[in-house]
Amino acid sequence: MPRDLPLGNGSLLVNFDAQYRLRDVYFPHVGQENHTLGNLSRLGLWVDGAFTWQDEWALELRYLPDTLVTDVRGRHERLQLSFRANDAVDCEDNMLLRRFTLQDESGRAREARLFLHFDPTIGESPMANCAYYDGERQALVCYKGDRYFLLGSTPTLTGYAVGTKGFGDMQGTWRDAEDGALSSNPVASGYVDCTMMLELAVPAGGEATAHAWLAAGRSLQEVTELHEAAGRAPDALLDRTARSWRFWLGRARTEFGDLSPAVADLYRRSLLVMRTQIDNNGAIVAANDSDISAFGMDHYSYVWPRDAAVVSDALDMAGYHEAPRQAYVYLKALLPLSNHAVNGYLLHRYTPSGLVAASWHPSVGDGRLRLPIQEDGTALAVYGLCRHLSATGDVELMRDLYWRFVRPAADFMLIYRDHATGLPRPSYDLWEEKYGVFLFTCSTIYAALEAAATLAEQMGDTDASSDYADGAAELREAVATHLYDKELGRFMMMLHVQPDGRYVRERILDSSMAAVFIYGLFPATDERVARTMDAIRVQLGNAPPVGGIARHGDDYYHHINGNYAEYQGNTWFVSTLWYADWLSATGKRQEARRWLEWCTEHVPPSGILAEQIHPHSGAPLSVAPLTWSHAALVASVERYLRVGA
Repeated sequence: MPRDLPLGNGSLLVNFDAQYRLRDVYFPHVGQENHTLGNLSRLGLWVDGAFTWQDEWALELRYLPDTLVTDVRGRHERLQLSFRANDAVDCEDNMLLRRFTLQDESGRAREARLFLHFDPTIGESPMANCAYYDGERQALVCYKGDRYFLLGSTPTLTGYAVGTKGFGDMQGTWRDAEDGALSSNPVASGYVDCTMMLELAVPAGGEATAHAWLAAGRSLQEVTELHEAAGRAPDALLDRTARSWRFWLGRARTEFGDLSPAVADLYRRSLLVMRTQIDNNGAIVAANDSDISAFGMDHYSYVWPRDAAVVSDALDMAGYHEAPRQAYVYLKALLPLSNHAVNGYLLHRYTPSGLVAASWHPSVGDGRLRLPIQEDGTALAVYGLCRHLSATGDVELMRDLYWRFVRPAADFMLIYRDHATGLPRPSYDLWEEKYGVFLFTCSTIYAALEAAATLAEQMGDTDASSDYADGAAELREAVATHLYDKELGRFMMMLHVQPDGRYVRERILDSSMAAVFIYGLFPATDERVARTMDAIRVQLGNAPPVGGIARHGDDYYHHINGNYAEYQGNTWFVSTLWYADWLSATGKRQEARRWLEWCTEHVPPSGILAEQIHPHSGAPLSVAPLTWSHAALVASVERYLRVGA
C-alpha cells in the first residue's frame, strides 16, 4: 500500500498509508533502521458505547499547503462525529507530533476515548523488544539496546496496555481496546506492542483537542527531554515546523507560465517529498515504502548512485543546492581508492549510512569475470556533480571533488571501454535486468565525459580535458555506428555482447532511450531521435483513460496479467515525463503541457507520485512515493519553462 503521507526531518522519517495508519518509523537514518517494518499502528475511537478504527471512517489525506504537516479529515456518519488531525516530524527534534480535534455533529455532549497503538520491531526485529508503562513520566516506553521510543500525550493518558503479539492467539493490545477500555498491563518483553487511551469531553456542537507524540532517541534521557518539551508547548512545535517548511519552500519558483495551478502545486509538493527522502548525511534514498518487501523480499531503502544524481540534478535545477552538495560528498566517500582510475566506479547501491548494500549483480558470467556495476550510476554522478559545480561556483568543493571523484571516475570511463569500437564495455542496465551495452549508459557516459572535459579545463588539467573530449567524440561516433538501425530508422536500446565479441542488437523498445537527447548525445530535433521517440509513443503508450508511457516492452515487473499483447507494461511517471521532455525540447509545447497536467490527474490528494500506476485503473503500483518520480516532475517542469522562456 502506498505511503500517502511521508514526514521527516532528515533523521526521523515516518510514513502513514492511505488509511491513515502509521506504517514505517525510520531512525536514525532516512531508510535505516525501520522500527516497525510496515506493521500497522492504529488509531481508534470509542464514543457512545461504540468502537471504531480509523479505516472505518471516511478519510481525506492531505498536507497543509507548502508544509510537511498533515491535514487529515475524517467523518463517521453513524456516530455523527468528525475529526481533524495534524501530524508532523518536528523540524529540529526527533519527534512525531500529533494533534487530534474531535467535533460533535449530533448536538449533544459526548464522552470520547481516543486510542493510539504502536507496534514496534525495534532494530528491524521483533525479538528482544521491551515495552512498559513509565509511571514517573506517565508515558509508554519501547526500547532495545540504544533505540528508545516514548509515547506521550496531553491530556495525560488515562489508560494503557502493554502486551505480547504474534504468539499463539495474541494479536496485540489493539484488540484490548475494542471494548473501550485497556487492561493496564504494565510491561512485556519479546514480541511486544502497546496502546494508550486519552479521554476527551466533546461539548454539544463543539470541539475537543488532544495532542500525542512519539519521541525517538538513543537513551531514556534523550526521549524524556523530548517528552517534556512536547508536553510544554505541542502547538508551538507544530507551528514552528509548519513555518520552517514554508520558509524552506520560499525560494522555489513562483512563476509557472501557462501551466496550471495544479502543476505548480505538484511541483512544490514534489520538492517537499524529495526532502523527506534525503538523510542529513547526504544519502538520497530511492523510496521508503516497506510493503514492497512482500513482493521482492527486499525494499528500496537504499542509495542508488543513479537515483541520487538524478534527484540532485533536479534540486539544483530548482535552486536547492545544499542537499546536492551533501549528496556528492556522500558519494565521494563511496568511491574506493579514488586516486586510482581502475577503481573509479560506484557499485550497485549503498545503505543510507554509507556501506555497500546487498546486490543481485553477479561478478562472473559466461565463464568470465565481470564488474558488478551499472556504469550509468557512476556517469550520472560525474555529470550531475559537474553541473552542480557550474551552477554554484563552489570552488572549495570543486578542488576537493575534482581530484578525488571526477578525475578517477572519468579516467575509469575512458579505460573501461572497447577501444576497437569506442563503446563502453558491458555493464548492467538502469533497470537492473540485463547485461550489455545500452543506449542509456552510453548517453550518460557521453554527458559525463563532456562535463568532465569542461571542468578539467577550468582546473588547468588540460591533458585530461583533451582526453575526455576525445573520448566523448569517439563514443558519439560509435553509438551512431553500432546502436542505430538503418532498417528500422531508429536507435536500439542495447547490444548483447557475444562470447566471441560480436554485438547483437536488441530491438525491444525502452523509454530510457530518451537519454540520447536528454544528455546531449544527439539533438532532440535529429530525425533519428524523432523516429525513436515516435516509436516509443506508439509502441509503449498505454490506452486511455489512464494513458502514459510504459517502461519498456515485455515489462514483467508488477504486470497485472502477463499478457504483453494486451499492453507492454504499466505506466511509469519517469517514462511518461521523458516523453514530455522530448516534446518540450522540440517545441511541441501544447502536447508537453498536456502530459505535465496528466501527472496531476494520477496522484492522490496528498500529491504522492508512485513508481508506476495500473494501466486500467490508474491505482498506484510498486512503491510510493518514488523519489525519482518526484525529481522527474520537477525537472520536466523546469525544462518546459526554460525552453519557453
